[in-house]
Amino acid sequence: MTESLPPAAVVRLSRATFDPPRFSEVDAMNTRISEYLIPAIQRLPGLLHFYAGVSPAGSAVHISVWDTEEHAKQLDHLKEMIVDARGEAEAAGATFTPIINYPINWKI
Repeated sequence: MTESLPPAAVVRLSRATFDPPRFSEVDAMNTRISEYLIPAIQRLPGLLHFYAGVSPAGSAVHISVWDTEEHAKQLDHLKEMIVDARGEAEAAGATFTPIINYPINWKI
């Protein structure tokens, strides 16, 4: 059985790349920022799911599912995300690609 999603649900994808030899540093940073990002993000309305991961191949992602694009865009203004976490990630060598919100067309 699959989960029912609101008709306007979106997936927000934030991706960064880094030099693979810096994996341990970026992975530790990602764990560290979770300490303040998790409570800040959980306070936002509309969050359905949030996942974060770092690959030894030199890539990191934050993938979240929101009930609407308006709610997904809250992360564009969340200080803990755009100032604190982004600053720590860039200090660890991460370079970000543009963040994109995708309307969900289908799911399994």
